[in-house]
Amino acid sequence: MKHIIILGDGMADWPVKSLGDKTLLQYAKTPYMDQLARMGRNGRLITVAEGFHPGSEVANMSVLGYNLPKVYEGRGPLEAASIGVDLKPGEIAMRCNLICVEGEILKNHSSGHISTEEADVLIQYLQEKLRPIQFERSLDWQVQEEVKEAAEERKEYLDSKK
Repeated sequence: MKHIIILGDGMADWPVKSLGDKTLLQYAKTPYMDQLARMGRNGRLITVAEGFHPGSEVANMSVLGYNLPKVYEGRGPLEAASIGVDLKPGEIAMRCNLICVEGEILKNHSSGHISTEEADVLIQYLQEKLRPIQFERSLDWQVQEEVKEAAEERKEYLDSKK
């Protein structure tokens, strides 16, 4: 028998006041998801092993059957593999975000929605100052900005339908 596992990774969200205190998922029209739920089995399970942070990589690896205490080394190696970086024995990979801080407040996790060109200048500077550390770009900053803009457009559209 064949099985399909649909994992709603990243679907948890905060209620939005303008949507009647519903989350985007609660507010959304989801006829295909509803049909799949009616046709299959569904439920909840704990996907984060004790002692691990509740991140996507941890939960997804757990669902796929990985022995996390034995194989999990953080998000860096997963992201490195996703862009074709072949880690050699003794090498490590760490994830790095450019952030925006004002005073002691973290304003956002994407350096004020920095452009790809601006990010490249900063990364080049870090590359020069932190040798022999090697930086690799895993996701174009412009793509992140486009995803953010799409989310804002969707919210505006939903607000206009009220």
